[in-house]
Amino acid sequence: MRPARRMATMPQSGTLRMLDVAKRLEREGRDIIHMEVGEPDFDTPEHIKRAAEEALARGVTKYTPSAGTPELREAIAEHLTTKGIPAAPKEVLVTPGAKHAIFCAMAAALDPSDEVLIPSPCWTYEGIALTAGAKPTYIEMTQADEFRLKVGDVQEKLTQRTRMLVLNYPNNPTGATMTKDDLSALADLAADHELWVLSDEIYDCLVYDGKHASIASLPGMHERTIYINGFSKAYAMTGWRLGYAAAPAELTAEMVKIQQASTSCPTSFVQAAGVAALRGPQDCVERMREEYHRRRDVIVEGLNSIDGFECVKPKGAFYAFPSIGGLEIKSLELCEYLLREAGVAAVPGSEFGPYGEGHVRFSYATSMEKIERALERIETAVARL
Repeated sequence: MRPARRMATMPQSGTLRMLDVAKRLEREGRDIIHMEVGEPDFDTPEHIKRAAEEALARGVTKYTPSAGTPELREAIAEHLTTKGIPAAPKEVLVTPGAKHAIFCAMAAALDPSDEVLIPSPCWTYEGIALTAGAKPTYIEMTQADEFRLKVGDVQEKLTQRTRMLVLNYPNNPTGATMTKDDLSALADLAADHELWVLSDEIYDCLVYDGKHASIASLPGMHERTIYINGFSKAYAMTGWRLGYAAAPAELTAEMVKIQQASTSCPTSFVQAAGVAALRGPQDCVERMREEYHRRRDVIVEGLNSIDGFECVKPKGAFYAFPSIGGLEIKSLELCEYLLREAGVAAVPGSEFGPYGEGHVRFSYATSMEKIERALERIETAVARL
């Protein structure tokens, strides 16, 4: 017996693969500094953990509606309204992680052979699009443009089968952001060509220069935007697996069917924690953002001081994505070398779509002390190349 043929085209997660190798080396006694995984090193705030504990004590351990509890859908809709994004509770789908929200969105919005435009360097949207039977089409973003997506480059990739444009700002892996004017031009294009826009804004709370702008808040975009967000980055809740989508009610109803057929519903007591996160104090989010801001400045300055690296200062998220063009080495080879010789785990740019090669992603969602030690190790190792 054999697996389905389509699995031959399905990519693995390069980030998780590097994590597996790094963990194996740790088990062998090596001291590894983890800069490969985009996971906050902060603990989940106490009031959020307490809400989950209280829900468990009340017996909140049963199935919930597939779309999520009414309380959490209402809280999410209220939260989005404060950002200028119109959303009613019936337009919200709560999912076990933002990744599953993207899966539900693509499965519900795309037909086989539809084309999905994905700006690259990019997170692993390709695998989800392929699972839905769609065809990923990549658009190049460059360091010279600070990895911002230009409307002219999108136009060049449009065909009669183009059905969806994926946006991810602040961006993983580059940390790039987009201005409201940038997004307005893309919104006009999406309207002219009747495209869905899937806007993954999981890092929207982590912007360091200027203010975050969402395409979902622009006039005329409510009926064609699938907004994705979650709790992992803002509230340090990666292991809780809680995300959400907001889309026109007709599409949300179809996305609910995908959730019913796959995960049934999100975890009940975790949703209670989500309500507490959104309706509770937000100073914890700002404290984390301020610390990431400090770390960003240190890691960018440090990388730029190492011969062979050139790093544009990211304006959001918690990743540095330097060019390694001065080293004349492939990104995978460099990451394997840094892990083996320096004990620093990073992700090769080749894992972020066809235009990621020539770069390496370092997560600075780790302590300042570890960032400084990693920079010392990287500099010493690169000098030996």
